[in-house]
Amino acid sequence: MAATTLADRAVVHLSGEDVHGFLNGLVTQEVSGALPVWAGLLTPQGKCLFDFIIWRDGDDLLLDCEADAADDLVKRLGIYRLRRPIRIERDAKLAVHWAPGGEDGAPDPRLPALGRRWLAPADEPASGWVDHRLHLGVCEGRAELGDLLWLECNAAELNGVSFTKGCFIGQENTARMNWRSKVNRRLVVVEGDAGERVRIAYPELGLTVVHARADALPEGTIMPGWLEPALSR
Repeated sequence: MAATTLADRAVVHLSGEDVHGFLNGLVTQEVSGALPVWAGLLTPQGKCLFDFIIWRDGDDLLLDCEADAADDLVKRLGIYRLRRPIRIERDAKLAVHWAPGGEDGAPDPRLPALGRRWLAPADEPASGWVDHRLHLGVCEGRAELGDLLWLECNAAELNGVSFTKGCFIGQENTARMNWRSKVNRRLVVVEGDAGERVRIAYPELGLTVVHARADALPEGTIMPGWLEPALSR
C-alpha cells in the first residue's frame, strides 16, 4: 500500500444538535450543501485565523485541519458554541490521506490538480505533498495564511468563500473587497529567495511564500493558471 497519511494534518469532529447550522454561521463556505469544501474561520475584520476542509460524516462534520492548530481550533469553536448541545473534539482515530492521483477519496475542493483526499485511520506518512501543493501556488496553514485578509489568500479563486450564503464572521469586509474588486495584495509562491517579504521559506524545496502587491510580484513568482485571470483584472 502506498504511503498516504499527511502527518501535519488532524481531524476535528463536530457532533450534536444542528452542527451544520452552527458551523455555517461561522465559516466562509456553505456547509449545508455538497461536501467537502475548503473554508476559513476569520476575525471580524476578515483576516484568516484557521483554514480547513469540511467533510460530512452522517449528521456530524469533520474538519481536516492543520495538526499544530487543531487544539486552538477546538477552543475557538468552543467559544462560539455557548450553551448549544454540540461536542467539538479532536478525533485521534482518523487521519488525513492524500494521493496525487487515483480514485480513492474525493478531489481536493480547492483545485483538482492538488490530487485526492480522504479520511481514514493512519498509515505510513506520505511524501511530496508540500512540494506538490506549493508548485501549484496553493497556500495553507497559519504560517502561510495567518492574519492575512481572506481574499488576499486567494480564497475566491480556490473556492474558499461563498458570496451568496448567509452571514459568517468577517463577511462584511470580505464582501466589500469582492464588490469593489479590490484585492491589492496577494499570497504567492516564489522560486528562490524573495527577500524581506517572505512569510515562510522552504529552503529544502527552493521555495518561499510571499505576501506582495499584486502589481509588483517578485521575480520568480509561480504563476498558476487559476491565478492569472484574477491578476489581469
